[in-house]
Amino acid sequence: MNNSNVAILGAGNLGVAIAEGLVSNGQFKPENVFVTRRNTKSIQFLKDKGLQVTNSNSEAVKQCRWIMLCVQPAQLENVLNDIKPHLNLEQHVLLSVITGVTIDKIVLSVGDFPIVRSMPNTAIAVQQSMTCLAFNERASQVEQEVVDIFNCLGETLIIEEELMAGATALCSSGIAFNMRFIRAATQGGIQLGLDAEDAQKIAVQVSKGASTLLAVNESHPEQEIDKVTTPEGCTIAGLNEMEHQGLSSAVIKGLVTSFERIQILKEQREKESA
Repeated sequence: MNNSNVAILGAGNLGVAIAEGLVSNGQFKPENVFVTRRNTKSIQFLKDKGLQVTNSNSEAVKQCRWIMLCVQPAQLENVLNDIKPHLNLEQHVLLSVITGVTIDKIVLSVGDFPIVRSMPNTAIAVQQSMTCLAFNERASQVEQEVVDIFNCLGETLIIEEELMAGATALCSSGIAFNMRFIRAATQGGIQLGLDAEDAQKIAVQVSKGASTLLAVNESHPEQEIDKVTTPEGCTIAGLNEMEHQGLSSAVIKGLVTSFERIQILKEQREKESA
C-alpha cells in the first residue's frame, strides 16, 4: 500500500469533483487516485486523465491509505462490509462525505478507526470548496494532514460533529442556493435588456467580487452594503424592495428546511438500522 494513495469510493458528482480537484491542484498525482463505481462506463474519462478507475472497492482500499466514503447513505453498510476485512488500523484513515451519517455509525460497522466526517461542496472540483471537518479521537493524530488536503481544495473549518447538519445546509446545499440567486440575477439582467451570456457573466463576477470583499476585508456584509447605498439612491431602493418581497426570510427558511430534512433522513436511517 502506498501512503500517498487515496481511494474515492463512489464516483458520483461529488466523488468525481473531489477526484478532479485533488489531481488538478497537484495535491495527488493522477496515478495515486483510485476512483470506484459499480458501473465505470460513465467515469472512463477519469482513466483517460491517468486516474485509477475500478469497480472494486476492496481492491482500491488495499492500495490506499486515505479512504473517502462518497457513496449514497443507503449503500454505505454494504460498502463498509465489503472493505472491512481489508482495513488496517495502523494504515487506514476513513473520510466520510455522506450526509447525515455520524462517526459513531461508521465505528459500529468497522470498529474504532481514525474517522473524519467532512462536508465539502462541488466547488471542490475548482479548488473553491468550503469544507467543514469533524474528527473522532483516533483521527486527531492526522488532523493537520487532513486539513492540508482539503485546504488545497478551498477553505476548511473544524467544527463539532453535532453542528454538521447545519453546516451541511449552509455549505453543501448552500452552493445550490447561491447558484439560484445567480440565475435569478441573470434573468433580471435579461429583462433589463442584456443578452443572456453578458447577464450571466456580470452576475457571476459580481457574486465573486462580493465574496472576495468580505473575505479580504474580514468585514460584515452590511459594512460593504453601506458603501454602495446612498440616500434616495437606486441601490437602497432595490434592496428594500427585495426585503419587502421576503429575500432574507426566504433564504433563512430555505436553510432551516434543508436542516430539518437532514434531521428527518437521519432519524429514518437510524430506525431502519435499529
